[in-house]
Formats: sequence, C-alpha cells, structure tokens
Amino acid sequence: MRTIKLFTICLILLLPFFLSNRTGFLPVAGRVVGIAENQLIYAQSQDAVTLDPAWAEDDHSHKVIANIFEGLVRFQPGTNTIEPCLAEGWRVSADGREWTFFLRKGVKFHDGTPFNSDAVRFSVERQLPPQRTANSGYASFTFGMLESIRTPDLFTVQFILKYPYSPFLNNLAMPAAAPIVSPTAAAALGEEFGENPVGTGPYRFSSWKKGKNIILKENRDYWNKLPACPTLVFSVIKHNRLRALALGAGFVDIVDNLTPGDARYLEQKGYPVMEVPGQDLSYLGFFTDKKPFDNPAVRRAISMLIDKKHITELYKGGAIEANGPLPPGVLGYNANLHPLPYDPEGARELLAGAGYGEGLEFEIITYSNTRPYNPAGGDVLAAAIQKELALAGVHTSIKSYNWEEYKEALLNEEGNAFLYGWIGDNGDGDNFLYTLLSSTQIENGLNTARYRNYVVDLLLAKAQRETEPALRERMYHEALEIITREAPWAFLNHSLRLYATSTTVTGFTPHCSSFTPLDLVKNN
Repeated sequence: MRTIKLFTICLILLLPFFLSNRTGFLPVAGRVVGIAENQLIYAQSQDAVTLDPAWAEDDHSHKVIANIFEGLVRFQPGTNTIEPCLAEGWRVSADGREWTFFLRKGVKFHDGTPFNSDAVRFSVERQLPPQRTANSGYASFTFGMLESIRTPDLFTVQFILKYPYSPFLNNLAMPAAAPIVSPTAAAALGEEFGENPVGTGPYRFSSWKKGKNIILKENRDYWNKLPACPTLVFSVIKHNRLRALALGAGFVDIVDNLTPGDARYLEQKGYPVMEVPGQDLSYLGFFTDKKPFDNPAVRRAISMLIDKKHITELYKGGAIEANGPLPPGVLGYNANLHPLPYDPEGARELLAGAGYGEGLEFEIITYSNTRPYNPAGGDVLAAAIQKELALAGVHTSIKSYNWEEYKEALLNEEGNAFLYGWIGDNGDGDNFLYTLLSSTQIENGLNTARYRNYVVDLLLAKAQRETEPALRERMYHEALEIITREAPWAFLNHSLRLYATSTTVTGFTPHCSSFTPLDLVKNN
C-alpha cells in the first residue's frame, strides 16, 4: 500500500510535465494554454487511427467521428433507440425491401457543400464495389444487404435491399460506414480525407497532433442547436492512472476506459462515475457437432458447473454476469430470462444420465491475450473455469494460442470447447443471435459452435423481416428460451465500461458502444 501511495504521489508531481510532453498542452490553473474558454477535454487511452468513417474500425476513431459527421438517423443519447438526424423521416415498403428517406433541407457540410441525396449516394457508393477496398472494414456489414440506391430527387433517397432486413435502420445509425461525408472534400482529398474530415456535424475538424490530441471547433452553421462547448479536445493519455489523476487535477473533463480501482479512487474524491454495460459478451462455447457436446444435456451440465459469480469476480468490478447471449440495452434482451443455475448436484445427475457418471475429460482452446469482454485474458479465464470444473470431477486440458492462430484453431475445430466473445455493432439482437447462432452462419465460420435448431433459425429469419420492434422482441425472447435450454454456449459476462467526469460537467450520457456525441455536454 505504501508503494502504491508513493507511486501515485510521483505521478501527480510529474503530471504537468507528462501532459505537456504527451498531449502538447501546458496545464495552467486546471486548463490548457492555447485553447478557448468553455472547452471540453475528453481524455482517451488511444489516439484515433483515421477520421474517415468509411475506413474507421476502432472505438477511438469512432468517438471523434461521431462529433464531426452525422448519418440519416442516430441513436438517442445513451440508448439504442433510433431517431431522425439528416433524414427527417422514412418509410418502409410492405415487403420490407425498399427504404425511403426524406432528407432535411438547408443543411451544409463544413466546407459549404450542400447536403442532398447526391451526397448520400456518394457516401454509400464509395464503399461498394467496384470502389470498395480492403480498408472499408464495416462496409460489408453496414451495406451488405443493399442491392441498389436511388435518388428520385435532391431530398429523397431510396435503398433497395436484396432481402428484408429490419436492422438496416440500426446500421445507418452507427459511426462506422454510415455517416455522410462531403463529396467535394472526399473526392478532392482521396486517402488524405481521413486526416482532414468534412461532415455536417456539430463540430468541425480543426487540428490533429498525432498521438497527442485532436481539436474540434463548433460548426457555426450547424442546422441544429450549437454545441454547448465551442471547443472539443480529444486528448491521448495512455496510462490508466494518469488519466484518472489528470481529471482529479482539473486538466481534463471526461475520462474513459477506467480500471475499477481508478473509478473507485475518483468516486471517493467526489467525481461522478458512470457504469455502462458493454455491448459485448464473453462465453465458453461448445462444438455441438463433436462428442461430448453433441449432447445438449452435457452442455447444460458444464454450464451448471460454472459459478458465474466467481468468474465475474476475476474482473474486480469491471464486468457483470450474463443471463444469456444478449447484453442489456440490445433489442431482444430479456431481463427476466432464467439462465441455467449454478447447480453442481443437478449437473452430476445430467452427466450420469448422459453416460459420464464415472467422469468426463475434454480440451478447451483459448486465446492468450486480453479482449474488451475479458480484460483478464484468455489464459486466466480458462484456468478459472478449469478449477471450477475440477471441483466437480470434470477434468480439462487447456491449449492456448495467440489471437491470429486462435482464430485458425477455431475454424479447424480443435479441442472440444473454446473461449470466445463478441462485440456488437448496431444495438440489435440480430447482430448477436442470427450472426452467431443461425445455422446459415456455420459455413462462414461465425457460428463457431456449429449450433443447429430449425425453430431458432425460423424465429431469427422472421425477426429480420419483421418491422414492428415489439413483435421482433417477442421472437427474440422465444429464441432465447430455446437457446438457453440447449446451451450451445455457457454465457459468462459482459464488460462494464467505466467513465468519470469533472464536477462541472453535465449532460454526459455514454453509449454502450463507447461512442458519444458531445455537443449537448455542458462544462460550467
């Protein structure tokens, strides 16, 4: 404890020098030289990679992009509920294949280019064949179901889908691939557009010191309310404890990716701390087409031998237990879903009934690194599960790989069970359930468990085509009951994203996908 205190004191003494050297700012009286008053400084752990929404694939880029660019629709603050943005309204055809959007008039990009249907078409088509490149990582996810795009007039856009796909609206709200870019700037700048972004959002790009900070200024021609803070700064502070100390010293206003320990430290100091369940899942999967896990009773038994409370304690406050495959806040999540309980005695009875009364042995394969849904790392999680199972006489061997080799091992179906996880993209249950558990996804490798159930397949396909959210949710709830009973995975946990703000900040509502428009945030 004494060593930790001394380390913290040293960090506090070195903090002004560190911030000056690493962020390009000189802290003075809690703020920074060269930046206007009424600013908002957001400290994140990594720098953005690119500010072109067509090429961005990382959270740190998306956080900045969400404040420069806008899409036709957007998520309401802190939720996955869709609301209008650059489109004032939309209409879906009876067969669910034609989506018509009616665009907002009088909007301009930061470079003065008028926003209209031509700009929408340009933004989408630059990511489709033949223009698509390997760098446009999210394009196939966002627009893979798109057959064609039409622009009957300057303020109407029609998307014609290959098949009915209700989550399409959620795709259009993401900061990846969906935001509308200035066709003038993107065409003129080419690959350099990612370092000189031009959108319609509440903030316009000002400067970028790589590895240090990105500065945005208010868009004074914004079609909606002007930002509460005229200057927005994304500052890079990689060291977790330094981010927390920078907030405590008044050098920054918002910090993210806090460790549970740093979050507790700030909370004890009186700073508002926010916890948001991540849009992700960590799980132990079973190869359902191989013994012994071709038998649902054996899968249920292993799930019932894992005490998820103990597993979640590995993360020391950085995770919450999962009750199924969907995280809270995602369409289809059911808080009343009853997961398989921790029940060693019941599990032994199931194993005995399946012919394993004398014992069971199998191999678990795992990744060696950490993941957003598993900050402790795959090796640590595998060892904890191995210990849990050993208490009930189930013996396991563990084989660990680095991340790239691990994905190959999964495709080759090595071992009998595997540790894995998923990070959602669009806030829709389809992105978890259909993508990972429909039998149509076995061939492409996404349904890693090789799980097959005709009724589940039918429910998930119908939910894709149904446009009424309440009916879709009912279908997902029915599918969840079957999936829970058949246990292709043992559902472990969701990450808990931790944020803190200064006491002068109001209106900050973090999103479960980690990107948050900051134009409504005040810094009094």
